[in-house]
Amino acid sequence: MNNEMNNERKSSGLPLLPFLIFIAIYMGAGIILQIQGVEMAFYQFPSVVAMFIAVIVGFAIHYKTGVNGNFAIFAKGAGNEDILTMLMIFLLAGAFSTVARAMGGIDSTVNLGVSIIPASMLTVGIFLISGFLSIATGTSMGTVAALIPIALGVVDKAGLNLPIVMAACLSGAMLGDNLSMISDTTIAATRTQNVELKDKFRTNFWITLPAALVTCVLLVKFGSPDTAVAIQADDYSLVKVIPYLLVLALALIGMNVFEVLLIGIVSAGTIGIGYGDLGALEFAVKIWEGFQGMIEVFLLSMLAGGIAEMTRHYGGINWFLDKISGLFTGRKSAKVGLCFLAGLTDMATANNTVAIIVDGAMAKDISKRYEIDPRTTASILDIFSCIFQGLIPYGAQFLLIASLTKGRVSPMEVILYNWYLFLLGGFTILSFFFPAYERLTLKGKWDWDENRPVVASEK
Repeated sequence: MNNEMNNERKSSGLPLLPFLIFIAIYMGAGIILQIQGVEMAFYQFPSVVAMFIAVIVGFAIHYKTGVNGNFAIFAKGAGNEDILTMLMIFLLAGAFSTVARAMGGIDSTVNLGVSIIPASMLTVGIFLISGFLSIATGTSMGTVAALIPIALGVVDKAGLNLPIVMAACLSGAMLGDNLSMISDTTIAATRTQNVELKDKFRTNFWITLPAALVTCVLLVKFGSPDTAVAIQADDYSLVKVIPYLLVLALALIGMNVFEVLLIGIVSAGTIGIGYGDLGALEFAVKIWEGFQGMIEVFLLSMLAGGIAEMTRHYGGINWFLDKISGLFTGRKSAKVGLCFLAGLTDMATANNTVAIIVDGAMAKDISKRYEIDPRTTASILDIFSCIFQGLIPYGAQFLLIASLTKGRVSPMEVILYNWYLFLLGGFTILSFFFPAYERLTLKGKWDWDENRPVVASEK
C-alpha cells in the first residue's frame, strides 16, 4: 500500500518520453515519405515497430529498476483486464467483418441502399448509405472503397458536384465509424475508459443526430443533381443484411459484446454457407483472416497498455496533469481539453484508433481528476479523433479517395464540404454547456469507487 501511495506522489516528465518517441517516429517517417512522394506515406512505417522502439526507450530510461522490475510493471499494464478484453473484442470484430464481407453482406447492403434512393436525392442518399454501411461494418475505409466507385459512375451523368459527393461519402463513413459498435475506435474508446458500448453509443447518438440532420438539409439544398438520374443497382439479398442489423440491435439492447459478435459471426457464416458463398472450411479460414487483420492493432494496444502503466508508475501522467491543470478552470474546460488532445494526437499519428489508444490512459486520469463521466470521455475521444481523421488530407481515407478518383478532386476541395464533421464538433462542444444533455444521455451518476454508473434506485 505504501509503495502505491509513493507511486501516486511521483511526478516527472521523463516517463512521457516513450510516447513522444512513438509519435515522433510515426509522424516523422510519414512526413519524410510524403516529401519523397511515396503513396500512403503515413501508413508505410509499421505502428507496432514504432511502439516497440518506444517500449525499448521506456526500459532504457528506467534502467535503475532493472529489466525484470520494469517488465513486471510493463506486464501489469499489457495484461490489464481492460486491455485483454479490448484485444478479444478486436479479434471477434475482425472475424465478423471478414465473414460478413465474404458472404456478400457489404455488396447487398450497398445495392439495397442504392436501389431505394430517389433520383433527386442522390447526394444525401450517398451520405446516408455511407453512414449505415460504416455503422454496420465498423470500417470507414471499407465504406469509402465500396461506395466511391458507384458514386463516380453517376457524378457526371447526373450533374453532381464531385467534391460535395466525395465529402458526403467521407462524412458518412466517419459518422458510422464513430457510432459503430464494432469499429476499432469504439472498442478502443470504451475499453480504455472502462464503459459499456451502449452507453457510449447513447452519448454519441444525441450529438450525431442533429449534426446529421443539418447535414442532410445542406446536402439536399446544395447537392441536388441537375438531372434526376437513378443509379443502376446490382442484385442484393435482404437476408445478407441481417447479420449487420442483428449485431446493431443486440448491442443496443445491452447484450454482452462477446455474445453479440459471436452471434454475428455464426449468423453471417450460416447465411454464407446456406447461399453457397462459403464452405465450412472457408468459413473457418475467413475467421482466421479476420483475426489476422487485427494483429497490428492487437499488438499496438498491448504494447501501449504496458507503456501506459510504466508512464503512470513513474509519475509521467501526474506530471502531465500537474502541467495542464493551470489551463483548466473546471469540468467544462477539461472536456474541451480532451477534444484538443484527441484531435492533436490524431493529426500526429494520422490514425484515429492509434490516437485513442495513445490518449486512453491520460484521458482516464483527466476524467477522474475533473470528475468527467467516463462515458462522456469515451465519446469525446471517439468523436474528435474521427473528426480530425476526416479532415487531415494525409489520412488514409483521403488517400483512398485520391486513388479511386485518380486525382480528379483534391483533399482541400473535399474538406470545405465536410459539413457534418464541423457540425459534429460544434454540437459536441455545445453539449458541455447544457446540463440537459447529460440528463438525457447519462443514465445514473458515475460512482468512482465502484467504477460504474449507479442509478437512484440503487442508492
